[in-house]
Amino acid sequence: MENHINYRPTKAVIDLQAIKHNIISLRKHLQPNVQIIAVVKANAYGHGDVKVARAAIEAGATMLAVATPDEAVHMRAHFKEIDILVLGAIPLSFIGYAAEENISLTVFSSEWVEQAKFLLPNSKQVKVHLKIDSGMGRIGVTTKDELLDVYEALSNTTGFMIDGIFTHFATADEEDTLYFDKQVYIFKELLESLPTKPRLVHVANTATALVKDSSLQFDAVRYGISMYGLLPSAYVGEQLPFSLKPAFSLETELVHVKELKAGQSVGYGATFTTQKDCYVGTIPIGYADGMIRKLSGQEVLVNGKRAQIIGRICMDQSMILLPEAYNIGERVVLIGRQFDDEITLDDWATKLETINYEVPCVITSRVPRLYKE
Repeated sequence: MENHINYRPTKAVIDLQAIKHNIISLRKHLQPNVQIIAVVKANAYGHGDVKVARAAIEAGATMLAVATPDEAVHMRAHFKEIDILVLGAIPLSFIGYAAEENISLTVFSSEWVEQAKFLLPNSKQVKVHLKIDSGMGRIGVTTKDELLDVYEALSNTTGFMIDGIFTHFATADEEDTLYFDKQVYIFKELLESLPTKPRLVHVANTATALVKDSSLQFDAVRYGISMYGLLPSAYVGEQLPFSLKPAFSLETELVHVKELKAGQSVGYGATFTTQKDCYVGTIPIGYADGMIRKLSGQEVLVNGKRAQIIGRICMDQSMILLPEAYNIGERVVLIGRQFDDEITLDDWATKLETINYEVPCVITSRVPRLYKE
């Protein structure tokens, strides 16, 4: 939306220098020759995939990871050369495109391979990464026999090239390592069963790369949540070897301010009633933008002072209880820093009883992403 005029003042501002800082900081923490795979799935966790991917590549990422074939198509349209890995299950209909456009695929089923080989173009190879389910209970092989069946099926088909192997950890961001260690053991056992190790072994998500044994960095790490300046858990924050810079902020402006007398109500259902004379401001953001109704009561920043969202959040607008009268057009920060105070994504996550990952992902496309280069 960079070239589109945005008439509404509500916007998410993405600091691309923060993205670069977080990647460069990780790079210094990694073992030599370990590659960085920038995870830009889900529109780069709601930050905007193309701009974030470009910043990540400029900062040293050598590969992009997405969740779906459609995301891979979108990325390839903007980045012609870099390796792109689809982390999720692959429909057979995507084989031809993957071969033509050099998209790496996640594979975990010998039955899939047997069907896919008939759809391969004669002159192209498809790069694949074997997926081991070491304890997430999602896609992936779980036994040596399964792994070897897939490996053999791929090896017997000239149109496939086994380029990588990976797994994903369920508890890497937790202090208790019992389950994590179990997953590591399972992965290593299955890896060692292969006749030949693929070029890229990658198991380290953000938490593993930052606070676990450096040997688990293998050939590459998948940099997800902390690339965006967010912590996967408080425990990781306590162990963090470098500082992170949050990249996401959300802001708008006051479009209306009125004085209400004590005893007047605000919003649908008249759920908020003023206790004294006060000023109430209206901001043009609501649950259709991803600021869901559960955020009623959450604080925002106006001129560096905290103001509370009152009443029920509407589809397109919300009301805030102002500490004093302000002019129309006064900047309102919903997520981010203003003067000496800050509202964080973690503050929203706490209010919503969820994780910080979810918050920027659910800010809808109606909110334009603007970029600080």
